[in-house]
Amino acid sequence: MRKNLPVSQNGYDFPSDQTLISVTDLKGRMTYCNTNFIAVSGYTREELMGQPHNMVRHPDMPEEAFRDLWATIQGGLPWSALVKNRRKNGDYYWVRANATPMRKGSQIVGFLSVRTKPGAQEIQACEALYATMRAEAEAGRLVHRLQRGVLIRDDLFGRVGRWLRPGLRSQLVLLSLWAALGPFVCAQLDAPHWVTAVVAAFTVISGSWMAMRLTLRPLKEVVDLANLVASGDLTSFITVNGKDEIGQLQLALAQLVVSVRTVVRDVRHEVANLRGASQEIAAGNQDMSTRTEAQATNLEQTASSMEEINGTTQQTTQLARDGALVARETSTVAHRSHEAVLAVAQTMQEISDSSRRIGDIIQVIEGVAFQTNILALNAAVEAARAGEQGRGFAVVAAEVRALAQRTTSAAKEIRTLIEESRERVDAGTTRTADARARMDEAMASVEKVASVLENISHATTEQSVGVAKVSTAVVEMDGITQQNAAMVEELAAAAQSLNGQVQQVHDSIRVFRLTDADVTLAEVDAVSLRKDNRAGGTGEFDHDEALRTHQQYSITLRNAIMRKLTLDADNLRRDDCCQLGEWLRGPGGQHAANKPGFTELLRNHREFHLEAGKVADAINSKRMSEAQAMLESGQGFHHAARGFMSSLQALHRNA
Repeated sequence: MRKNLPVSQNGYDFPSDQTLISVTDLKGRMTYCNTNFIAVSGYTREELMGQPHNMVRHPDMPEEAFRDLWATIQGGLPWSALVKNRRKNGDYYWVRANATPMRKGSQIVGFLSVRTKPGAQEIQACEALYATMRAEAEAGRLVHRLQRGVLIRDDLFGRVGRWLRPGLRSQLVLLSLWAALGPFVCAQLDAPHWVTAVVAAFTVISGSWMAMRLTLRPLKEVVDLANLVASGDLTSFITVNGKDEIGQLQLALAQLVVSVRTVVRDVRHEVANLRGASQEIAAGNQDMSTRTEAQATNLEQTASSMEEINGTTQQTTQLARDGALVARETSTVAHRSHEAVLAVAQTMQEISDSSRRIGDIIQVIEGVAFQTNILALNAAVEAARAGEQGRGFAVVAAEVRALAQRTTSAAKEIRTLIEESRERVDAGTTRTADARARMDEAMASVEKVASVLENISHATTEQSVGVAKVSTAVVEMDGITQQNAAMVEELAAAAQSLNGQVQQVHDSIRVFRLTDADVTLAEVDAVSLRKDNRAGGTGEFDHDEALRTHQQYSITLRNAIMRKLTLDADNLRRDDCCQLGEWLRGPGGQHAANKPGFTELLRNHREFHLEAGKVADAINSKRMSEAQAMLESGQGFHHAARGFMSSLQALHRNA
């Protein structure tokens, strides 16, 4: 017997309203399993399809149980018993397995297994029984055996007990013998005819009453249950009593009820998922509509900003023209100021010339004064020599008078020159004042130019602000466009998820044959399935499948909110439990770690699962309103999903 290792002592508890379904071919290879079976087993669909069903077998199960299972279903009969299965990580879980042969006419084409959650007392009793059976098998003397899923003792006490509890067929034979026993005994005793008639009537009536009691009461229970099923009530259960024909009928009807209940439950579950997906699409469309309106508003703001930029540009142009005009005026004023300064310089030169002429005149006056002094000295000498003879003195006196006249004339000329110098100095002063005025005008013009330049600066600043607004609006438009693209991808993924769930419903219905032309899931080629899955199991991840799988998280969370379900928050929080997480930490880390965007995808994928775990915590704490709010646009889960989708797409493009 196959022994699957490793194992742990950790039990896995799944909801009691879940049914685990699988279909195998005649060789026990899986051709179908529903989502509940996949989730509880811990494997992926690709790991299960085409593989032997005993890959989920737990080593604690006695070999006798599976011997009886295969002997029963290969004989065309249903089988039901408690089974301990092993998850992929070594944990265990208990199920009540209901295995039924699938037929095409009278030919068995495969096997259907429907599992439900057993009660705690059943598990406790079965654990003790299986431990006993394993011990007996090791000892080489198996006392407790299974026959069609029912426990029997294979020893003297068991045989005596079964002999004392005959089946329906044996009981009917005994009742027939009882009906014939009375007349036979009366005939042997030569009893009167009326006694024989009375005894015969008693034995026949009592035997008929017992036969009716043995058959009609259990048949009535079966008919009542069949009528309930026919009316659509799948809540009732039938108790299987014995292994006789009535017991087989009860078991077959019980298996039918379980199968129908399972299909209806799966269909209802998938329809609920479809509803959640529809709400997700509706919410996405509303979100996209809101962002489209925001985009239109940003476009209006962009147009308004462009108008402001246009007006600012025109104003800047006019200010530039004014600046040019003022610059020309400033140039003219500067030229005139230059001419005034030149005139001042020429005037000052003339003043300098006059000063030189005054110096010459002063020299003449000095010469005349010198000669006058000499003449005066001579006159004095002559006057002293002549004594009374003063005629010579008179001549000297005349000369002195002449010199005095020349001195007077020179003084007048000096006065005139001084006046001219003063006038020229005054003119220089006036021209200097004029030059100062021109310079003041130049300064005023320069200040005006500065003012114009300041206005130009303000206009340029306003223009920069307008350009910044345009840039911000363009960035927002780009971001909204990217978000719209991501939303379109999410909507597409949601549509693909809907398609996959519809396929699940279709597969669930394919468990039953409706026409002769139908091909059931048991008739699917398991070898081809296994080959296809192995061909797809390369080192590269399936981008579309990863997108669909993580889109399903949102649908699962919304569905749990609507139906008030309990989720495995710890499993949702782990980023290594999904197929993409296994790839990122396995083949992806070995082959794609250096690709652009891989590290970002790893971080965003972890953040996505953490946010999903937070929502699951809120759901498990019955804080449904808070959980619903956490899934809305702008919240942590929404941002994490956006970042994850974007990084997933980026890595896919780079690849």
